[in-house]
Amino acid sequence: MRIHTTMRRRIALSAVGVLVAGTITLIADAAYAAPGCRVTYTKAWEGGGGFGANITITNIGDPFSSWTLAFTFPSSTQRVTNGWSANWTQSGQNVTATSMSWNGNLATNASASIGFNGTGSGANPTSFTVNGTACNNTTPTSAAPTTRPPTSSVVTTRPPTSRPPTTRPPTSAVPTSSVPTSSVPTSGPVVTTGSSPYTAEFLAQYAKIKDPANGYFSPEGVPYHSIETLMVEAPDHGHETTSEAYSFWLWLEAQYGRATGNWTPFNNAWVNMETYIIPTSAGQPGGQSTYNPSDPADYAPERPQPSQYPVSLSTSVIAGQDPLSAELASTYGNKLIYGMHWLLDVDDVYGFGTGRATTPECGDNTKRVTYINTYQRGPQESVWETVPHPSCETLRYGQSGYGYPPLFISGSGQTAQWRYTNAPDADARAVQAAYWALQWATAQGRQSQISSTITKAAKMGDYLRYAMYDKYFKNPGCTSPTCAAGSGKSSSSYMLTWYYAWGGDNAGSWAWRIGSSHWHQGYQNPFAAWILSSAGPAALRPQSPTAATDWNTSLTRQLDSYLWLQSAEGAIAGGATNSWNGAYEAPPSGTPTFYGWAYDWQPVFHDPPSNRWFGFQAWSLERVAEYYWVTGDAKAKTILDKWVAWAIGQTTCSATSYAFPSDLNWTGQPAASFSGGTPAANTNLHVTVANTTQDVGVAAAYIRTLTWYAAKANNTSAKNTAKCLLDGVLSKKDAQGVSVAETREDYNRFDDVWSSSSQAGLYVPSSFTGTMPNGDPISSSSTFLSIRSFLRSDPQWSKVQAYLNGGAAPTFTYHRFWAQADIAMAAADYGNLFPSG
Repeated sequence: MRIHTTMRRRIALSAVGVLVAGTITLIADAAYAAPGCRVTYTKAWEGGGGFGANITITNIGDPFSSWTLAFTFPSSTQRVTNGWSANWTQSGQNVTATSMSWNGNLATNASASIGFNGTGSGANPTSFTVNGTACNNTTPTSAAPTTRPPTSSVVTTRPPTSRPPTTRPPTSAVPTSSVPTSSVPTSGPVVTTGSSPYTAEFLAQYAKIKDPANGYFSPEGVPYHSIETLMVEAPDHGHETTSEAYSFWLWLEAQYGRATGNWTPFNNAWVNMETYIIPTSAGQPGGQSTYNPSDPADYAPERPQPSQYPVSLSTSVIAGQDPLSAELASTYGNKLIYGMHWLLDVDDVYGFGTGRATTPECGDNTKRVTYINTYQRGPQESVWETVPHPSCETLRYGQSGYGYPPLFISGSGQTAQWRYTNAPDADARAVQAAYWALQWATAQGRQSQISSTITKAAKMGDYLRYAMYDKYFKNPGCTSPTCAAGSGKSSSSYMLTWYYAWGGDNAGSWAWRIGSSHWHQGYQNPFAAWILSSAGPAALRPQSPTAATDWNTSLTRQLDSYLWLQSAEGAIAGGATNSWNGAYEAPPSGTPTFYGWAYDWQPVFHDPPSNRWFGFQAWSLERVAEYYWVTGDAKAKTILDKWVAWAIGQTTCSATSYAFPSDLNWTGQPAASFSGGTPAANTNLHVTVANTTQDVGVAAAYIRTLTWYAAKANNTSAKNTAKCLLDGVLSKKDAQGVSVAETREDYNRFDDVWSSSSQAGLYVPSSFTGTMPNGDPISSSSTFLSIRSFLRSDPQWSKVQAYLNGGAAPTFTYHRFWAQADIAMAAADYGNLFPSG
């Protein structure tokens, strides 16, 4: 504690304790010729084995430049688990909070407000000192805590955009009764939150996300794609969710563990993920016991337009061998796949789960949180042209007796079946989050608390290798359906392709697995490859004998792909395919290749073009930047040096506004084919920026890229741009998080009718008639809206209807889970890497 050595006139303290609605105000003598303090302790919440408090420190004596608050908990069970606006430590029952760089200077009558969340129970502390001066000598009594702190507890000495959390951040969306008490720190110092106001911003944003009143989580604890329900983008309803959201949740909880030392929420998030979005053994009927790795799947070509579906299966096209199945089965003792399916209907708005409580299907006994899928019909099928269908197909809905498969695969009969599709970037992000959890928990001496979760992350990385393989395990350079089938690992691209998928019939008599024949730069994660390779931490190394070697190769391959695709300006172009037009056709003459896979500026989907969105740049390069920060790899630095310079050159940022790229246009192609060595410079591959945006989620990813790069490269321009953008994003805070208004001109597609001339609208073949679970008819005259009639009851539907009636395009304010989590983490990263601002 700070010791005052100057002799001062001693003053008699006449402390007064005042208790109002859970607030204890303890006042020292009001004379200003000596040290004096007033402390207001407000219990903000209590219950479920925990509590939280806000504290206001008021200097009623001479000015001072820093402060140390000290108090003692009455009960030994009371523990500070996380705090904000101060550096918090605890030894036994004694708690100390010291000022930050930005709130230490307190003039006479000035105040600073701080707060914390804790575990345990007991009375309020009865004595406080500031810089060694006692602020009270009374014992407060109990009172019902207020649900929100009074306005007087708002910090008055910090920037106005940096308000501390005002509600309890739940430790997890999982019921507290399931939280193991051994995971809560019970001894040793509490990890401090650092000396940066941005760390407090992280905790404030975290509190908003975890506040049940804000609606980010379902009753089961599943993170929704967004708070708002009327949303159409990749998911077609805001209360669906994706594996992407789960991976961001894990990452968020890893950051929370770093800031607080509490790893229970991280562990619980993984358990929730296993419960709801990683199919269990019951959800994989037959356990894939009949799967034959020598004949992994029957071939069905992809077609450019949805109107060219359904397509026919062909047994004459020979698929290659699956080299992973036997190894994984030997390692883990079964043939089940351990990976996330990409899409859940969390509230069962479509109704595919209705009746499952009495008629279990695919091991799913819940009426809610059902596995669904949408995209199935080639690169031109946008979300507006999809027909949602259950991942567990029992033929109950859709076409009578046939279900939904006749929309996609032709044939006279259909079988009840299940199928799941993995989005590899999400699983790789989960591994990335687990890496940071391991590093931060180890630094705290708490790695044992997350060891079982880390083992599961390594297992997920083992199965993630399926994303490296061509869809039908064909060798690279395939230009005909009759091209050579792969053997061993010859069909591996060692890249993260767009998906892998697996399934079988509900009776367990047959099963299949496929990879994907297209990879996109936006999905690559060289950091995850490094983590899972032999160079990464042993705790995250997959157990299969050849896994680490595969990831070693993948790391090199992915880094080279960025250089092969890097435009003359610095942005990263699309990707590559091993199946031109989805049917193993020959690409145009002169198309350069990457290890035999042909360059494609818009791999995977075309409506809109898949590499048009700047977000894929920011997401992907953030991973490169983290990898660079950890390893110092010169190749990663070369990629980032050029990309960062380009991105900053396309960014404007001031104290009042910011803008950065939104949509990108591409011309040219890589200079040459590549299969080793150093990729040639791409003087004829170019990018231009079509328009700019203030999108807060993409901004967060961009900020994090700049932050990690700046910290390693000591790049002042990157640091300053990151800070300016971060301040700009935080200036757009609202009660639920951070948001900007979005005008949705594409919402005129809700009622588009299929047109053969434009090849737009929802296509349903004339041979198909059926119903959705709610009775909405499915026929050739259906529209996106007509098979989703429940949207007309959405609270925000009137804005869309007015637009469809000829009015202006509607404007929405959205709170996407991934975006809100990434904003929190952008603040955490900057505060951690640049604690002095």
